[in-house]
Amino acid sequence: MPSTELSPTDPDAEETSVNEFKLPDVGEGLTEADIVEWRVQVGDEIKINDVVVEIETAKSLVELPSPYAGTVQALLVPEGETVAVGTPIIRIGQGAPVPAPDAQSAPPAAAPVEDEKHLTLVGYGPRAQPSRRRKGGGHATAGAGATFADRPPTVPQAAVTTVRQPAVTAVPQPPEQPAGTPEAAGAAAPSSSSYRPLAKPPVRKLARDLRVDLATVVPSGPNGTILRHDVELAAAGAAGVGSSAGSTAADGRSCDAPVVASTVDGETRERRVPIRGVRKSIAQAMVDSAFTAPHVTGWVTVDVTRTVKYLDRLKTSRAFEGVRISPLLAVAKAAIIALRHTPELNATWDDANQEIVYKNYVNLGIAAATPRGLIVPNIRDAHLLGLVDLARALAALTQTAREGKTQPTDVSGGSFTITSVGNFGLDAGTPIINPGESGILCFGAIRRQPWVVTRKGKEVLEPRHVTTLALSSDHRIVDGEPASRFLRDVAAILQDPRDAMLY
Repeated sequence: MPSTELSPTDPDAEETSVNEFKLPDVGEGLTEADIVEWRVQVGDEIKINDVVVEIETAKSLVELPSPYAGTVQALLVPEGETVAVGTPIIRIGQGAPVPAPDAQSAPPAAAPVEDEKHLTLVGYGPRAQPSRRRKGGGHATAGAGATFADRPPTVPQAAVTTVRQPAVTAVPQPPEQPAGTPEAAGAAAPSSSSYRPLAKPPVRKLARDLRVDLATVVPSGPNGTILRHDVELAAAGAAGVGSSAGSTAADGRSCDAPVVASTVDGETRERRVPIRGVRKSIAQAMVDSAFTAPHVTGWVTVDVTRTVKYLDRLKTSRAFEGVRISPLLAVAKAAIIALRHTPELNATWDDANQEIVYKNYVNLGIAAATPRGLIVPNIRDAHLLGLVDLARALAALTQTAREGKTQPTDVSGGSFTITSVGNFGLDAGTPIINPGESGILCFGAIRRQPWVVTRKGKEVLEPRHVTTLALSSDHRIVDGEPASRFLRDVAAILQDPRDAMLY
């Protein structure tokens, strides 16, 4: 759509003070984000610090508060679109929303300019990567009679002068279709502008990915809530009536977003989901790590019966009242202690400067599985925390990750990572090292197994609590001896917590 600016002599410009809220840099080195969900509509009155939009970066979901108070004049970016930092995303002013300019008389939009940007991956250092907009971004209705303005691909603020684009407050209608009808506005029943289907954020995201209008989905959840299965069935039905890859959407753009294939007995044979956000960052980070750092993995199986009993005693301790105690606490403390004597596993390979950076602190990363994918938030300066504070930090970290509220700064700067696969019933695995680190410890399930123990000088078979630890290390930094020593030290502490006093 052509863009224009209000002339200084325009009466609207004199009477209305309008501010454009530009997408801020919400993390370290992040240069773009996806618009996940608008929390306001055109015409809403908002105050300073009211949350207006939820965005998804390469690291986490972030709620953005408004720096301005007033009336929402326009939502400049639709849900599902990727925009660069510095791009205007919402217009806030005083009075009624600014009317749309005449498309016939408006000057042409400025040509897009390509530029190189740096994308910071999930908890890792910056990596050069060209900026690209996701094809076929989702299109959402902002409110009654309001749509988003079409724009050229977004570019960094420094590359070109920002082109201001007022919101479209009415969709141009063909003569045979009166404005305001459901057909003209592209709305689905119910036609009320205040109608908002009940669905959780992950379900809304799935609907955007599959290009399903939630207003057309039949809910099956409690109180009319739309469930994931409802969206998938709606997508399958849409595919059955002729949707196909490369078809043209109602707004004239190519539908190369997810398209569901044919169905068998009502179930979809396959579905396509855009690779973006955290999943895109995870994939790139793992490929970089796997093909950059030569991985070596060592294993050890250890009797942790005494640690299990020790943790049971801590649960009844007054000092740990109200604090969640889990085996991960013992593994984390053992790893922190063992790292004191194995600095190679708390180091970074700096290829640019041809240096190995040994860290005198431990930012302990904990791999957390979330609905959005794997993230690795870390506990800063974990080596300074006592057992109680470490337990509280672990509980807060995991709870925040599960709620999807982990901040971008919390997933960067880690120095050593622990990943626990025991919750999934696995004994161990061969984890991939996080870029920027030199080691990752995999902690498996604790099981009751037959184990040979010595009783009064005789070896006997007893049921014991047993687990397996696996350590992956960067062989450029960590030789076999220090890697084995680290595993031995962690195993010794878990076999008998009193051995921690020796380290």
